[in-house]
Amino acid sequence: MANQVEGRVYATGRRKTATARVWISTGSGKFIVNKQEPIGYFKRSSCESIAKSPLNLAKLSDKIDVFCTVRGGGLSGQAGAVRHGLSRALVAYDSTLRQSIKRAGLLTRDPRVVERKKPGRAGARKRFQFSKR
Repeated sequence: MANQVEGRVYATGRRKTATARVWISTGSGKFIVNKQEPIGYFKRSSCESIAKSPLNLAKLSDKIDVFCTVRGGGLSGQAGAVRHGLSRALVAYDSTLRQSIKRAGLLTRDPRVVERKKPGRAGARKRFQFSKR
């Protein structure tokens, strides 16, 4: 879901157990994640590139300011949540970008989550070691 308020566009992105709230506006290309630069927050360049991929795809990385807050999950899940929210916000900002972003698969929420542990098992599927005696 995306909303436009006071010249800014808001969208929510999710992946695994992470949730990102993303605001974009016309600007000089600032990218802030939880009041930090992306490389300082994500600590890995791969997570940073995942988070910025919708901007790079739309060729708007120097024209759009991005401010986002992320909660829950780990760093890769949070990077995926930022990517999902940023994709949704860009489509709300400019609907002509929808086709290219959709074709790249960035609008689809990744449904994979950790499977729960089952009773009588060591993990979700792993069994305890079998012993005949």
